[in-house]
Amino acid sequence: MLAVVCPGQGAQSPGMLSPWLELPGSAATLAGYSEAAGTDLTRLGTTADAATIRDTAVAQPLIVATSLLSLGAVLDGADPAAVAGVTAGHSVGELAAVAIAGVLPAADALRLVGERGRAMAEAAAATPTGMSAVVGGDPDDVGVVLARHGLTPANVNGGGQVVAAGTLEQLAALAADPPARARVIPLEVAGAFHTEHMAPAVERVRAVAASLSPAQPRVALLSNADGAAVTDGADALARIVAQVARPVRWDRCCDTMLAMGVTGVLELAPGGVLTGLARRTLKGVEALALKSPDDLDAARDLVRRHGGLE
Repeated sequence: MLAVVCPGQGAQSPGMLSPWLELPGSAATLAGYSEAAGTDLTRLGTTADAATIRDTAVAQPLIVATSLLSLGAVLDGADPAAVAGVTAGHSVGELAAVAIAGVLPAADALRLVGERGRAMAEAAAATPTGMSAVVGGDPDDVGVVLARHGLTPANVNGGGQVVAAGTLEQLAALAADPPARARVIPLEVAGAFHTEHMAPAVERVRAVAASLSPAQPRVALLSNADGAAVTDGADALARIVAQVARPVRWDRCCDTMLAMGVTGVLELAPGGVLTGLARRTLKGVEALALKSPDDLDAARDLVRRHGGLE
């Protein structure tokens, strides 16, 4: 069984869309995504610098658009439901996953993520906050230390990785007093996502979600909330709205993939992070990161062997 997974914020890099736009039809598709998201994704994905695309309002639609554009290149018109047994996205990647599952058309997913990015950027601007990865250490000890510093385990990723989120002062205290045998790595994100600091963004995202008409998933769609396969489109959107201010349990998504019998994982562009996690948490499962069109042949081979693409 093939799992198609979609990366989250922080995966972006300057110029990442340039090679994809050399493919036939990609420029027109991206223009449509830009109109839906309310931002010029072509410029942002080709000529904007690292500081510009670090902005949450920019990074979120840019990553979702890149994921969907890269999947379209892999499948070349094939229906995702014909090849993928399951899909999931990490944090904002879940907006790409709902489009892959057929819950929303791509344009609606881009419209929703555009507002999500803007709302979360404004919430992040209210208080200087951020996130740091905590790698290694005893899980119980990590939890105790994060609680001592008033930090939230915003992403529980499995493979010995937890992402702590909170104010910059709290993160500085964590860096000075880390859990035993753990490394603390500051992340290139602009706020404490998936925590109470994002609460002001929730209603804005909910208002846009309420204007959409979700369909039932055609591909098993795993929720960041608990790793469960969501069977109702309205429930999928409700979970995505709540996810803005609640922790991401990617570890539980991985547990569900194993239980479902996933044998291959394709991480869409701008891939890399989730493939690295998969190699530590999904033992025996073949994983491939789709980083550029140079990877298309390998991606199609993976899909053919695990998803039946002919």
